[in-house]
Amino acid sequence: MNKTTSIHFSKASRVISGGVNSPVRAWKSVGSSPLFVDRARGSKIYDVDGRAYIDYVLSWGPMILGHAHPKVIAAIRAAVKEGTSFGAPTRPETSMAEVIASAFPSIERLRMTSSGTEAAMTAIRLARGYTGRKLIAKFDGCYHGHSDSVLIKAGSGPTTLGIPGSPGVPEDIARLTLSLPYNDLDALEKTIRRYGSKLAAIIVEPVAGNMGVVSPQKEFLEKLRTLTAKNGIVLIFDEVITGFRFAFGGYQNLIGIKPDLTCLGKIIGGGLPVGAVGGSKKIMERLAPTGDVYQAGTLSGNPVAMIAGLTTLNLLQAKKQSFASLDKKTGQLCRAMEEMFFKKGIPVCINRVFSMFTVFFQEGPVVNLQTALQSDTKMFARFFHGMLKNGIWLAPSQYEAGFLSFAHTENDLQKTLEACTKTLRNL
Repeated sequence: MNKTTSIHFSKASRVISGGVNSPVRAWKSVGSSPLFVDRARGSKIYDVDGRAYIDYVLSWGPMILGHAHPKVIAAIRAAVKEGTSFGAPTRPETSMAEVIASAFPSIERLRMTSSGTEAAMTAIRLARGYTGRKLIAKFDGCYHGHSDSVLIKAGSGPTTLGIPGSPGVPEDIARLTLSLPYNDLDALEKTIRRYGSKLAAIIVEPVAGNMGVVSPQKEFLEKLRTLTAKNGIVLIFDEVITGFRFAFGGYQNLIGIKPDLTCLGKIIGGGLPVGAVGGSKKIMERLAPTGDVYQAGTLSGNPVAMIAGLTTLNLLQAKKQSFASLDKKTGQLCRAMEEMFFKKGIPVCINRVFSMFTVFFQEGPVVNLQTALQSDTKMFARFFHGMLKNGIWLAPSQYEAGFLSFAHTENDLQKTLEACTKTLRNL
């Protein structure tokens, strides 16, 4: 830890719990204190000492256009001049809803929130209100925010910190959530045979991104859709990470599966705090004020966030054909890195789905949380610090995803591979 980091982190720790406002930012799993960021542009992020890094975290996914895209920044500046919050309906909210609904065949109505956590919490409450049932199911290692119902065997921070649940979540609430192995058809079928008539919803990341990137087996999601429909269970796709990352729409578009409800966030905010839940008119109109399931938020549909997100989505819509190029770049990077590790004799399994990837320090395959946890986290920490020293900003946890943006250039990829070569010399 350099002197500047020590000063800033010590100062933060005196007034902020743990020195950070989200746990994984503390860098505990890589054995150090975090660098403090000053600014970011394009594919680069800059610390308070002015050092530049090629960024593969991208604010944990939202910055698909790169940091501080000039058109997004210009739109935010124009919106701020008109006011930052009204607590009343605005036209950009409707425009945002129209764009999202046009991109997702499964969404007929939606409701904006201020975070992905709120979107998932709302979706679960809505499913319970709609079905009149209490139980829900999720999958080990899938993270759906930190609301009580889903903080059971969650991925992301809890996996990084080794916390299977959390004190403060009452046992009575925890008992209403079943957690199953991801990609396990047998466990899924047995659970629905036993609890199908009691389950209000099953929520899933269609591509897991919070135990590291784990690809779903196609038959797993197909069977999930078939069984939930047959048993009157609301199927919730958590596409907070994957929404608009692989295509102009969600992962559900690419596989042809329509969930009952979809949670969105990250990219749709253009870098500002936003979430959304959407689905069929029949279910969504159970939300107040048309229905009896209550949900509200002072800053939901915030006008500045709506403009930032709408501008981002409009730019992505113009780039529809370019998602393939982003996939290609990510594939090139991952294959080249995998070859480097192979030549060095260090076992890795690089999981990739389009422009998301994770380097697991083990032979693999990594198909669920149990196999992800077999990774060598100490080796990952050494790799993380080596890459950081050589100008590459990776997520400070074995169990997170890396992302590419449209701002990443071939030169960035080349410099990343050079950094990997230097890091492997000492690994």
